[in-house]
Amino acid sequence: MPMTQRNIEMEPLHIQYIEERPVELVERKGIGHPDSVCDAISEKVSCSLSKLYKERFGRILHHNTDETHVIGGQARPDFGGGEILRPATLCLVGRATTRVDGDVLPYREKVTEAALKYLRSVVSSNIDVDEAVKVECRLGEGSVDLRGVFEKGGGILANDTSFGCGFAPFSETENLVLQTEKFLTLELPKKLKGLGKDVKVMGCRRNDEITLTLAVAMLGAELPDKDAYISTIERIREAAADNATRLTKRKVTIHVNTADNYDKDVYYLTVTGLSMENGDDGSTGRGNRANGLITPYRPMSLEAASGKNPVTHVGKIYNVLATQIAMDIVKEAKGDVRTAHVAILSQIGKPVDQPQVAQVSLLTADGVSFAKAQKGARDIADRWLAKAYTIPDLLMKEKLGTF
Repeated sequence: MPMTQRNIEMEPLHIQYIEERPVELVERKGIGHPDSVCDAISEKVSCSLSKLYKERFGRILHHNTDETHVIGGQARPDFGGGEILRPATLCLVGRATTRVDGDVLPYREKVTEAALKYLRSVVSSNIDVDEAVKVECRLGEGSVDLRGVFEKGGGILANDTSFGCGFAPFSETENLVLQTEKFLTLELPKKLKGLGKDVKVMGCRRNDEITLTLAVAMLGAELPDKDAYISTIERIREAAADNATRLTKRKVTIHVNTADNYDKDVYYLTVTGLSMENGDDGSTGRGNRANGLITPYRPMSLEAASGKNPVTHVGKIYNVLATQIAMDIVKEAKGDVRTAHVAILSQIGKPVDQPQVAQVSLLTADGVSFAKAQKGARDIADRWLAKAYTIPDLLMKEKLGTF
């Protein structure tokens, strides 16, 4: 198919290079944050349904599970233990194909199992998940009109008029924020007890100095007293600082649990390792964007990518696709492109691989002409759009992330 039918527009990017801006703010909500729990479970539920449909019918049927909500519970955390007084509630909300030819599919069992599996990965092993979180499945059948669009296109027509966007590469601060959260939730707990999975990292760069403010839910069951808590907080700070030296040469200052007040016995202590145990609510789409970060100085879409149908819902596909296009442009340019921004707009009922417009904006390196950089970038955009049909399988196999 000729490139012109994909409506790819190229333009120079007239902005200040992100690393040269005087101020940069970046946020990452960790895997146990209430909003991230909703994002993750929305996506796990979508993947579970997609696999069910593929196994039975050879194709992914209509569904959207991007409305998961957490209603905070009530707990009494304490050093050496604590107790759950009222479990948090996880509501699985959205639409799915629940019947085919009159037969009811085991969708409730599948989606509940997927939700519980993720919860077990973030709730402290000291606590039974069923005690900590009540799961309610409230999925219903989808809209007849939307399903008609889906079925009419055989899984290749957009079921919404929406846009997605992406950028590359990550700045040093963005990468530091992302990798710090992963270090705190996946690596450090192997060496240090007391850390829960509910972590938030806020990064602020002012010129060449970066400040990271970490909110880390601590596990009362693994901390016998106040002294153990204070000591562990200091060890977290030291470990995060040491990890940061591997990621940047800039000066990094780290603060941990700044709302604590030791004189008044105020600590970020939890029973489960999650703030949702004690009133914190969450919703799909209120946290990280599809690339895993919240970046106010970069192009962002407000779409909740997690849980949307991976075949036809461009609110999901185009955010993931735009990010992949931008990443490949920078990678293949080998230093000629400093920054790539990509925005893709669909039109409902039209082929997913032929958007209304795919805008690619490039900030080239000093001495590199836009004319030189744009041809390779256009080819990459066209190549990815041509294989947009591969995105559902990559998402279903969890080879691409959405939060």
